[in-house]
Amino acid sequence: MRTVIAGGHGQIALRLERLLAERGDRPAGIVRRPEHAQDLQRIGAEPLLLDLEATTPTELAALLDGADAVVFAAGAGPGSGAERKLTVDRDAAVLLADAAELAGVRRYLMVSSMGADAAAAYPADPVFETYLRAKGAADDAVRAQDALDWTILRPGRLTDGPGTGRVRLAASTGRGDVDRADVAAVLAALLTAPATAGLTLELTAGDTPVAEAVAALH
Repeated sequence: MRTVIAGGHGQIALRLERLLAERGDRPAGIVRRPEHAQDLQRIGAEPLLLDLEATTPTELAALLDGADAVVFAAGAGPGSGAERKLTVDRDAAVLLADAAELAGVRRYLMVSSMGADAAAAYPADPVFETYLRAKGAADDAVRAQDALDWTILRPGRLTDGPGTGRVRLAASTGRGDVDRADVAAVLAALLTAPATAGLTLELTAGDTPVAEAVAALH
């Protein structure tokens, strides 16, 4: 299975790429910095050099040739301003959806955020509010793509522990933390769970093994 991951050098993406390579899949990660390529190669992923903020759906679709699925795991990252929340967290996610449709790739996994809603009012700082609105707008745009078998994953507050392999995964979980390693494990499981297409899921740490949590959604 060939999976192309946007934001291929991100913390969740690197964990996911390693998991996919270890199980015999063919992960590929889109990166914009050439110096990141060897990090992907080291864990068994193919680096694809492209700037998602400076390309077209047609150019991106060419990188998706032969892919079975795409994962949007890109993000402007901490310290970035409101403008890049829009150009990366919103626009690049929509770009990947458009490119996937052009390339005939139906399976699309979106790494979103708990609380993302393009229409809600947030009692937060302006940049964080823009981020959540951008994620919500991207989720809405992906949901509107009839040509995609999408699943939107909304993790709680991300932490950097080793992961427990046990999660809570449902349409609504309530607030909570979750390790990036467990987010990656859930994404890997969702890729081979086509019955989860059309679902928007929240994810936190929990008591259910990842495989069982995903299987329960079928």
